[in-house]
Amino acid sequence: MDIIQSLILGVIQGITEFFPISSTAHLALVPWLLSWQDPGLGYNVDLHFGTLFAIILYFKNRWTRIIKEFIQALFNKSFIEMDDGKLGLYILIATIPGMLSGYFFEKYASGILREPIIIASSLSIFGLLLLISDHISKKNKPITSMNLKDCLVIGLAQSLAIIPGASRSGVSITGALLRNFNRTESAEFSFMLGAPLILGATIYEFQKVDLYMIMQIPFLLGICTSCVFSFITIKYLLKIVSSGSYKIFAYYRFLLALVIIIIQYSK
Repeated sequence: MDIIQSLILGVIQGITEFFPISSTAHLALVPWLLSWQDPGLGYNVDLHFGTLFAIILYFKNRWTRIIKEFIQALFNKSFIEMDDGKLGLYILIATIPGMLSGYFFEKYASGILREPIIIASSLSIFGLLLLISDHISKKNKPITSMNLKDCLVIGLAQSLAIIPGASRSGVSITGALLRNFNRTESAEFSFMLGAPLILGATIYEFQKVDLYMIMQIPFLLGICTSCVFSFITIKYLLKIVSSGSYKIFAYYRFLLALVIIIIQYSK
């Protein structure tokens, strides 16, 4: 992979990871549309390393409180009176379904599920679910009111992100909206929930990658670009949903799915 391709894929990863339009789908589709060699799911996961840095940096103050209260709650054996400590516990619990999904279905996600028609179907189905959940949700709950049932629903929703086109942020936001959390905090929790899952997937994939390849300039530039654009995207998405809705992202998913189908069947 050359530097230009790596930079382009880094930008795409940074933008599409947090917009609920599926970074995995875009990282698979761009090489397909431009006749590049598909770098594969492993490289896509490694680009997520830049995304992970952005999540940590953007929410650094919240992470500090979560870790501090989580440790205090462990020693006190009580999470009831510590909102951020309880949130840390729920992030860990909600991560488990996604980890199991990645472990058991990774070979399908890196193989047959990356077919354009499957991605188009996934974009459409999960886009419709996002649209419906945004419409019917009461959006009247703060994330600090989360309980175990809420946590499990969002965690199970996130586990579907193994399907290219589903969108990790999209499905977890959908799950949060279905549990009536407000738009902004649904997005914030979705972003933070991605951190342990992305970290685990990145560590797992790094074991398969040659150390020499990791140190190559295109590889490092892709990660850095992903980090910068991820940070910017988090900021602007939270502004968009604080005063708007997720409709625009659902409509974009439908349009992209249509384009994929047209291109696929016009060949």
